[in-house]
Amino acid sequence: MTRILSYNILVGGTKRAEKLARIIDSAQADIVGLVEATDAGVVETLAEQLGLHMSISGRGKHNRDWQVALLSRYPILATKVHTYPDIFTRRHLLEVTVEEPDGNALTLFVVHLTADFFSGQAGNIKRRAEVQKALAIMSAKRGTPHLFMGDFNSVAPGEPVHGSKLMRYMMREREKYYQQLAAMPNYHPAPNQESIFRSFILLPILRALIYSRPLSALLDRLSPRYAQGGIDLLQREGYVDCFRTINPRAPGFTCPAGALAGRIDFIFASPELASRLTFSDVISEGNGVRGEEASDHLPVLAEFR
Repeated sequence: MTRILSYNILVGGTKRAEKLARIIDSAQADIVGLVEATDAGVVETLAEQLGLHMSISGRGKHNRDWQVALLSRYPILATKVHTYPDIFTRRHLLEVTVEEPDGNALTLFVVHLTADFFSGQAGNIKRRAEVQKALAIMSAKRGTPHLFMGDFNSVAPGEPVHGSKLMRYMMREREKYYQQLAAMPNYHPAPNQESIFRSFILLPILRALIYSRPLSALLDRLSPRYAQGGIDLLQREGYVDCFRTINPRAPGFTCPAGALAGRIDFIFASPELASRLTFSDVISEGNGVRGEEASDHLPVLAEFR
């Protein structure tokens, strides 16, 4: 069996390497795709602690210098970083080929698609273009076992997004952040027009929206329109959504880990690999660590015979 995990570890996983390692170890994964691997030191620590080989798209210079990585129990045969900054807004598509125990090659692609939800259809168009470019790159592997995994910042067609729950979570996190800032010595921000508008006009409107039952229901109904972007293209090309194939009715929400609102993390298998699929699930805890303690995403696991 080959067990594959896709995991967004939240801006590098800095100071959370031990918790991430315990979650990954509990999944008994042979291959792990890491998204937001901006801290190369954390990737190296995870590889060392778990006894895995590693490949990384680059060493991030700051928190928003998006990188992706792959850890593997199997020997790594080749690594290629596809960088198209005019298309991939999160910069890279990582391609890694490993040798499975039977001696056959398996190629894995790790991606982080743009979020940009507040741009409406413009965000959908960006993600769609990213998937189209990825499909063009992966066409070289057509007819051979390969998979495409990562944080797609999109939901599958017809699946829900609990936008009101997500907004309430974001509001709570924002308030905690500013409470922490206010507790810092010598923090006395000067008010300006933007902060006044945000505090006295925008935030009250948002609170009224997300805590009103009718308006929350409307927001939930509209939210999936702004989290689309190319999953239908993958399905059209024969790529198989591993989690949904094994779990036709389970929600499988992956984000945010502390207030699950949607399924945006995926493992897609090529038809050749999908025929070997035996199991898939979302990992919510492991080795005494809750998912929300390690990252703001839950990892997705897929097993192939």
